[in-house]
Amino acid sequence: MTTQVQCISPIDGAVYASRDCLSKPEAADAATRARAAQKTWAAKPMSERIELVLKGVANVGAMNDEIVPELARQMGRPVRYGGEFGGFEERATHMARIAEEALAPIAVEDSGDFKRYITREAHGVVLVIAPWNYPYMTAINTVAPALIAGNSVVLKHASQTLLVGERMAAAFHAAGIPRDVFQNVFLDHATTSALIGARAFDFVNFTGSVAGGRAIEQAAAGTFTGLGLELGGKDPGYVAQDADLDAAVETLIDGAMFNSGQCCCGIERIYVHQSLFDAFVDKAVSIVRGYRLGNPLDPETTLGPMAQARFADLVREQTREAIAAGARAMIDPASFPDDGGAYLMPQILTNVDHSMRVMREESFGPVVGIMPVTDDAEAIALMNDSDYGLTASIWTADTARAEAIGAQIETGTVFMNRADYLDPALCWTGCKDTGRGGGLSVIGYHNLTRPKSYHLRKLP
Repeated sequence: MTTQVQCISPIDGAVYASRDCLSKPEAADAATRARAAQKTWAAKPMSERIELVLKGVANVGAMNDEIVPELARQMGRPVRYGGEFGGFEERATHMARIAEEALAPIAVEDSGDFKRYITREAHGVVLVIAPWNYPYMTAINTVAPALIAGNSVVLKHASQTLLVGERMAAAFHAAGIPRDVFQNVFLDHATTSALIGARAFDFVNFTGSVAGGRAIEQAAAGTFTGLGLELGGKDPGYVAQDADLDAAVETLIDGAMFNSGQCCCGIERIYVHQSLFDAFVDKAVSIVRGYRLGNPLDPETTLGPMAQARFADLVREQTREAIAAGARAMIDPASFPDDGGAYLMPQILTNVDHSMRVMREESFGPVVGIMPVTDDAEAIALMNDSDYGLTASIWTADTARAEAIGAQIETGTVFMNRADYLDPALCWTGCKDTGRGGGLSVIGYHNLTRPKSYHLRKLP
């Protein structure tokens, strides 16, 4: 019996698209073809691989007018924001620009007696399991550098954005990348786990839930397959007493609410110095009251539905529990048409503490708790009081202060006076339950290749 994957549109709850999953033999054949094609691909000059990848990226850009409403129908992001091509192109272009240096041999010695150096070799076949929240940008983080480094790539996209992989495959194939070198596949969980367990892949990059990351680790147990796992987050913001208040409010609230709060590095909890707390909350409430929740295909909509009603239900549960425990809801429900389904109103909570799930567990929705703090030490302790560590946003006029605070925070990235941004020149990584490994930057290339040492002795 054929398993089918479906995309249920959050706009109206109807099936927007569906595809048949590959059977286990079909999936194994796809992986075999990827392996057979990889050596020829890796043998091409790097300049040629880069050229083809960048042509594929440009082809995706040429589809943008179709992609933007398609994304709105698949996962609910309003069309007014214009899709993801800016970040998609920025990341791919940066990785192309640094490839030659990042993958260059490391010379140790070249004398009359010895020649010693280290090279980087492609792993072979890389499986990319991409998420739905930023489906193009998260996929390209690994797809572009993996291909440039000489790997073949198998892309398995989330069911919520199942058309994204097809778009990328069409664009890259039209650019001249062989079909077996870059494949888009539809797989169920059991088949994916079976392939990983059978060593069909040499490296697996997964972006998704902590539970999903555990499943990947379990499937790979004993295979020694390399893994890159970007999992959950509960990213904090801290506003020190010397911060630019207006800039902090604008950026942190946007970081909490943009994409209906469905951002890997979105702001989920905010700590504000007590001297600025009341003013910060007032300004934050004013911003959120100005949002327009509605159909993402309407250009006037600023806040679309969450990708699935069950995701919205989790946020509703966390919010109700917090209010029952004493939290104060700052946004009047009468201001927004929350339908009880995927269309979830935004909310700001005060009088919160870390006994509440909304301040501890990942929400991944348009809700944020705001707490006053007395000093840096209290803020640091609260920011570290989390199972996650992806990014932290520090707001201060003093760079040295930000660096000192950042050195004490358990996180993958420290921001000063910005938030919710992925810099492709820096390693995208996390700690604790956020996962392992690192993408983009020079380190991203190192994770997508393996070192190979040469110790060449010259005899007289």
